[in-house]
Amino acid sequence: MNPNIRIVTDSSCDLSNDLLEKCGIKVVPLSIRFGATEYPDSTSISHNEFWELCAKSPVLPETAAPSPGAFVECFTSLAGQGATEIICIMLSKKLSGTMQSAQVAATDVADKISVHVIDSQTVSMGVGLLCLRAAEMAEAGASSAEIVADIIALQSKLVLFAALDTLDNLKKGGRIGGAQAMLGSLLAIKPVITVDDGIVAQDSKQRTRGKALEYLKTKVATARSGSRLAICHGGAPDIDAFVDAVKSIHDGEVVVSDIGAVIGTHSGPRVMAVFFEASA
Repeated sequence: MNPNIRIVTDSSCDLSNDLLEKCGIKVVPLSIRFGATEYPDSTSISHNEFWELCAKSPVLPETAAPSPGAFVECFTSLAGQGATEIICIMLSKKLSGTMQSAQVAATDVADKISVHVIDSQTVSMGVGLLCLRAAEMAEAGASSAEIVADIIALQSKLVLFAALDTLDNLKKGGRIGGAQAMLGSLLAIKPVITVDDGIVAQDSKQRTRGKALEYLKTKVATARSGSRLAICHGGAPDIDAFVDAVKSIHDGEVVVSDIGAVIGTHSGPRVMAVFFEASA
């Protein structure tokens, strides 16, 4: 790990603790609120506990961006450890105020350390893949300018597709009505979503989970050969079979992780998502 350049992100990245520790990536957590009870994401509530609370709640939990002070604390700590520059890769600014907090903090600590804040324009392991790339470049001795340029170039090539398993969260969030959700559930509709220009958008509707996962595999086939691909899921019982299927058609590294509370709030349980660099 290059001690001079450090990578910071937020808890929406859905990187595992093992990967974060291995790559020296620091995370500033968002918060999840169920009624009057607030939980720092990924630190005080397990994935299983989160899904159990979601199932019991008639409305979606609220998510809150970290304060600028939380980022100031993180940046200052890294400066104290000898870092001279920070690359800060954030959840899409069109989906959260997290990036704005990081920018305010970067200005506040400008006399102590240089912070480069990047809008990932994506979510979950899309952010995670960018962070892994940045950490690898820092480890290899790249300059901050080289890392920022490479991350922005990769960002424009990253795509994601996620198959939702339930319409309950869309109903709770007011995205669809109760009658529409009931009809969709009866017809076994599985929406597939993507992110376009930093905003979540519907890609397609698939009949049955099996067809939705097959659709994801057709998308994986368009990934750049030899590139790193990520699979993220919300406690999906068929994750092992899906990972095996993806590995059989993709010749690059496959990283598997759990979807955390920030993204899981909106995607719902058993969601399956793929993140990769498109071949063209």
